[in-house]
Amino acid sequence: MAKPILLAVDDDVSVLETVVQDLRRKYGKDYRILRAASGQAALDTCQQLKERGDVIALFLSDQRMPGMTGVDFLEKAIPLYPDAKRVLLTAYTDTEAAIRAINSARIHYYLTKPWDPPEDKLYPVLDDLIAAWNDGHKPAYDGLQLISARWGAGDHETRNFLSRNLIPFKWLDPEKNPECLDLLCEKQLDDAKLPVVLFPDGSSLVQPSMTELAAKVGLRTQARQEHYDVVVAGAGPAGLAAAVYGASEGLKTLIIDSLAPGGQAGSSSKIENYLGFSQGISGERLAKEAYIQAIRLGAEFMTQRVCSIRSENGYHIVRLADGREVSCRVCLIATGVEYCKLDIPGAKEFSGAGLFYGAALTEAASCAQQEIYIVGGANSAGQAAMYFSRSAAQVRMLVRGPSLERSMSRYLIEQIEKTSNIAVEHHTQIRELKGNGHLAEIVLETPNGFETRPATSVFAFIGAAPKTGWLPDCVARDPKGFVLAGPDLKTKAGNLWKYERDPYLLETTVPGIFVAGDVRFGSVKRVASSVGEGSIAIQFVHQYLATL
Repeated sequence: MAKPILLAVDDDVSVLETVVQDLRRKYGKDYRILRAASGQAALDTCQQLKERGDVIALFLSDQRMPGMTGVDFLEKAIPLYPDAKRVLLTAYTDTEAAIRAINSARIHYYLTKPWDPPEDKLYPVLDDLIAAWNDGHKPAYDGLQLISARWGAGDHETRNFLSRNLIPFKWLDPEKNPECLDLLCEKQLDDAKLPVVLFPDGSSLVQPSMTELAAKVGLRTQARQEHYDVVVAGAGPAGLAAAVYGASEGLKTLIIDSLAPGGQAGSSSKIENYLGFSQGISGERLAKEAYIQAIRLGAEFMTQRVCSIRSENGYHIVRLADGREVSCRVCLIATGVEYCKLDIPGAKEFSGAGLFYGAALTEAASCAQQEIYIVGGANSAGQAAMYFSRSAAQVRMLVRGPSLERSMSRYLIEQIEKTSNIAVEHHTQIRELKGNGHLAEIVLETPNGFETRPATSVFAFIGAAPKTGWLPDCVARDPKGFVLAGPDLKTKAGNLWKYERDPYLLETTVPGIFVAGDVRFGSVKRVASSVGEGSIAIQFVHQYLATL
């Protein structure tokens, strides 16, 4: 957006120059300072600025000008810029006219010349007027716009992608913002094919894949090189820590993630038990700081989905969703976990259309002043409940067990107990989802039997399933899919490690493929623990590379 404008008007060249210099000295950093030597010239300038879409915050006009007085000019400028603040410069003898102009031209203030020193007689007045203008001014939005129906296919996925990557956008739902249909018509786009992403340069994407969207908003979707020392699959806390330590220690490090830095932790509204942050820190901010740190140290990030990995001649080849491949000496699996899916009638039908897994940060604005349901009783569910409580009318937590004590940190339990619009319902499970196109009702099993309630938003935070389906069979996992490593390779079923040396602590059944974070069997499932594993993994990477 162009800076707002302060327009000075005076036919006396010397006075006009003084006004402009004073304005630039105090306000030039945040405002454009323009001038006009007559009332008519000022009106012409206003018309041109209006046609270009520029904004005027304040007029500062002299009263005594030939052809058109300052009062006349300010009055005629009102239809063009009705919200601009209007200040009249007068001589002592013009005070009476200035007072009358408060009504006729609706001026906001008049200043008697001279106003020297401006620090005492000019700036205090203008500071107040400009501050008042800013309070009431809503700048026209000229950034990325997303047009999508709230319950439509691809709506949640697209909003979540943009939000998690900290890309500012304006969301327009045709049901609530019918004017967005005119935008589609102007661009000759089909309003039946949503979501549509409109960009400031006039281009658009219709029903984009996340890879297409990533490339368009400036995220890297292709690797700069064909070979790296370390490729990290996953950009959660473990992957980010590995990126920081790997890059800082001179390893060519590539981090690949299909969504955004932060992993599951990145969607947490507040992490209060991470060392060093006495007031807590949002997962979003923690991820952003780690990402910036890793980039600064030389790590490379890529937005892509990893499809498979194979090993050839001591190298590991990572295949991506677009068919491209990158090779590395070491691969670190840090893909984390995802919330388990509800296995009840309606769960597939309403996923993304009223039923969400995690996603508190993305959907909170859509749930303002509504009643929402949270399924689960662990820390992630508690953090989401506290976050939703700021804007939702009522938050209901559905907990299968008799209490929160066994699964949630004490500090969160105490916060929930003190929050009036959070209700915890124990011994309660969700059994069915109902609706037509989007969620409308839920069936609950409670201590008193089954009951049906109206509901449009359910957020599930139950259990954790590892994202390891893309791994080859040679990378051993437990029955639930968590990756085995180090001492865990010696199981009751026999020794899974088939090589002469002992495996490194975080090394999998394939030499040179390591694992860190929540995806590892036996991990602690805490942010600090994942960060620790990601950092020490690099130590083992160095030891492994030294043996080659």
